[in-house]
Amino acid sequence: MQEMCWEPETGSFPVSAWTPREEQALLMPYLHLVKRAVSHLRSQVGTVVGREDLEQIGLLGLLEALRRYGQPDEHFEFFAFKRIRGAILDELRRQDWRPRQLRQQANEFNHHVRQRTNALGRVPSESELSQSMGLPVEKVRELSYASLAEAMHSFEALLERSGGEWGDEDSFGQLELQLTLKKVLAGLKPREQLLLSLYYQHELNMKEIALVLNLTESRVCQLHKQCLASLNSQLADYL
Repeated sequence: MQEMCWEPETGSFPVSAWTPREEQALLMPYLHLVKRAVSHLRSQVGTVVGREDLEQIGLLGLLEALRRYGQPDEHFEFFAFKRIRGAILDELRRQDWRPRQLRQQANEFNHHVRQRTNALGRVPSESELSQSMGLPVEKVRELSYASLAEAMHSFEALLERSGGEWGDEDSFGQLELQLTLKKVLAGLKPREQLLLSLYYQHELNMKEIALVLNLTESRVCQLHKQCLASLNSQLADYL
């Protein structure tokens, strides 16, 4: 692996050892990782941020990954995907991409879902929410994703603080937090454990998870949000 070390004096990485043409050639085989990361994160941002904008941020993440890592080898793809995804998340947080109005609508949506759940004795379907709220199904889905995003943000912040990713046991930096996470996750139902594993470890998007679990995309979103609400509640001391 080519040595590309952090330079504390400048607070940046050294200039690439490759020419722009060489860098482009090295990046080409890994461009699919950018599209994969964007597809994975679309459920967090819905239609608020354009796909092209996310892909541009992802490309910068891929370039940074190449310059950090050096000459790509069989391990580079895993490293690059994490960097791409991290770059997109960092930029979304920096820009505070969720407008205040959307956050307020998401809170109102959650309140309405709770009311309908109490009235029906079960979680309402996407079509039922569309009818009761007088909104198109597409808008209901957007609000559902927006409400999920807050819980996801808290959980992912917890994973970052622990120094690792879901399922990446060797990289957890804090033993106490690692053990607590394992204990709490083990207490979830098997389907919930599978859902989180598919999303955080195997990096499937909501649509792909829906196919695996034989559920609607909306139901996967609801289950995901319920899982994270439970996890965030039990891990409140670490958040």
